[in-house]
Amino acid sequence: MRFFPLALSLFTLMFINGPAHAQVSTTSTACPAVLQHTVLRLQDEKPQNLCQYAGQVVLVVNTASYCGFTPQYAGLEKLYATHKARGLVVLGFPSNDFAQEPGANDKIADFCENTYGVKFPMFSKTAVRGANASPLFKQLAERSGTTPKWNFYKYLINRDGTQVTAYSSMTEPSDARMVKTIEQYLSQAPTQGR
Repeated sequence: MRFFPLALSLFTLMFINGPAHAQVSTTSTACPAVLQHTVLRLQDEKPQNLCQYAGQVVLVVNTASYCGFTPQYAGLEKLYATHKARGLVVLGFPSNDFAQEPGANDKIADFCENTYGVKFPMFSKTAVRGANASPLFKQLAERSGTTPKWNFYKYLINRDGTQVTAYSSMTEPSDARMVKTIEQYLSQAPTQGR
């Protein structure tokens, strides 16, 4: 009977504490900090965890329906369609921070789908700069050293989430420099433990 507390302690260490600790470690290594955010999907405002994109090359873009850069939706969709099989995902975040996205989420969703055939994931209207910026955009600004200057500002994240590069609104989705970086990131396998 003296060994029962020792056996129970070993059981606790091995089977209760061990797996819980391993689960926390696995989660933090599998999903980079920059993707550890839950956001609302544009179409139905259901919560989506961005960790579902861990291991992919991610291009985050703040968008608007009434902007001179709005035609970039077509180029972003083409970029996504061309490279998604290799692991690229484009994530669109409509924003009214520049007073060019006044509509409600359902109107934005209709516009994106019906005008530009957008199939890449889109999320609900989001603040992308200033004190009210979403945690994702605050982290992107911190990691890249810059906040969005206008609509269609782009943040490219490598597979491990260890590199975040910002591209201005003037950078077209077909820009050779950005596409070259995307292709470099796509050719790299994710490294575990980062």
